[in-house]
Amino acid sequence: MNIDEIRNLRIEDFNYPLPDERIAKHPLAEREKCKLLCYSNHSIKGEYIFSDVPRLLPSGSMLVYNNTRVINARLRFRKPNQGAWIEIFCLEPEEPRDYALAFASTGCCSWLCFIGNAKRWKEEPLTMPLTIDGNQVTLTAHRGERRGNAFIVKFTWNNDAITFASVLEAVGEIPIPPDLNRATEPSDSNDYQTVYSHIDGSVAAPTAGLHFTDQLLAECDQMGIRRRELTLHVGAGTFQPVKSETIGDHEMHTEFISVSRSLLNDLINNTTSPVIAVGTTSVRTLESLYYIGVTLLRNPDADEQELRIGQWLPYTINAADEPDTRTALQAIVDYLDRHNADSYIGSTQIMIAPGFRFHVIDGMITNFHQPQSTLLLLVSAFVDGDWRCIYDYALAHDFRFLSYGDATLLLR
Repeated sequence: MNIDEIRNLRIEDFNYPLPDERIAKHPLAEREKCKLLCYSNHSIKGEYIFSDVPRLLPSGSMLVYNNTRVINARLRFRKPNQGAWIEIFCLEPEEPRDYALAFASTGCCSWLCFIGNAKRWKEEPLTMPLTIDGNQVTLTAHRGERRGNAFIVKFTWNNDAITFASVLEAVGEIPIPPDLNRATEPSDSNDYQTVYSHIDGSVAAPTAGLHFTDQLLAECDQMGIRRRELTLHVGAGTFQPVKSETIGDHEMHTEFISVSRSLLNDLINNTTSPVIAVGTTSVRTLESLYYIGVTLLRNPDADEQELRIGQWLPYTINAADEPDTRTALQAIVDYLDRHNADSYIGSTQIMIAPGFRFHVIDGMITNFHQPQSTLLLLVSAFVDGDWRCIYDYALAHDFRFLSYGDATLLLR
């Protein structure tokens, strides 16, 4: 498929009926006991339990997962005199831009935010009293400039010994997916985090990883499956439906990624281990790395903006002109050498849709996704258009869908 054919794909061709009763509102009590549908070599291999994963993965696999942690991104302020409730949803840091520095900020920081009930909040600051570690603190939100559907919000608080991370932990709420169609519950604070999450920054969980337990990871180790981490901070754009008739008119969201030098070297030196990505966020990160390398091979002095992988870049390069994967990834390591860095930190806007050529992964673990979503486009790209037979089977065999639902293991 050429780029015009890909851009003209109709999103209605990626629709399917999803009754509300098939959407899992809560996870199973034992998260590793969910159902698992295995697909390999263009056919469904059968139904399993997720705890069977270590035995289903190809021998010697390298399992790569996203270590991002969901933050308490939703803050609720009330206007004075029992006025309207204003919901502020933190999307990504603005000042300082670095996630770690933003969470470590004391006294003030600014974030790009969605604002619920924005028409009722003009220019007056909003305040909220709170208690953190026995200290009485006043948190203030100042509404700034508008950027598309979001706003810059400056937060200040009157205690320089308290970090913004502590503020969010004290009064923020976990932002569960809107498709669950329910309010956040106390159990979501644990249920909506992977057991290996430890890098704060996401406003949505990489949900394929929710099924893993510490015991299951230990079983992977015992069976010789290598485990590796990367970071992609999931943005609210992951919930954004494709509203255009064709995918060419849909603008993908941009997300922060961080990949260690050690993972890059493991991928470069890997000659036999199948690379299995846990979740679409890991897929997007790993496949973006190839095109970051391609960009650096073309221009070793490319700056941060030039290295951001735009959504259509993969479709503008002829297959005959593409370097091999190891050469592309080595270009990133050379870039780190020149900058004396241990990790590649950047962003990606990549869209993976039918016609995409995969260069890094050999398989993925993922959940069942929303109709007419970019995540379903990604799955379709990997299974060469067989997504409908997979989803028809799942619908006919009582699989549970979306973030807290069941999983698939997709292999080439």
